[in-house]
Amino acid sequence: MSPLIHRADNQPNRETNAGHSSAPTGPNPVEASLPSVISSEALLRGHPSVAITHHGAIYRLQHTRQGKLILTK
Repeated sequence: MSPLIHRADNQPNRETNAGHSSAPTGPNPVEASLPSVISSEALLRGHPSVAITHHGAIYRLQHTRQGKLILTK
């Protein structure tokens, strides 16, 4: 998994819990529906703002001096 994108659940790997090992049974539907998390630092990469395209429109994600994020169209 990429260091910039990780699962939002932050749960430990079940295969290593309590020393028990089980055969993989495929993706868990509940886990598969959880969103990925991307840090604002990964998106902004040191810049105060970044442009994001979404369905043909351009949005601006901006980091404020107060440490907040603003998304504008």
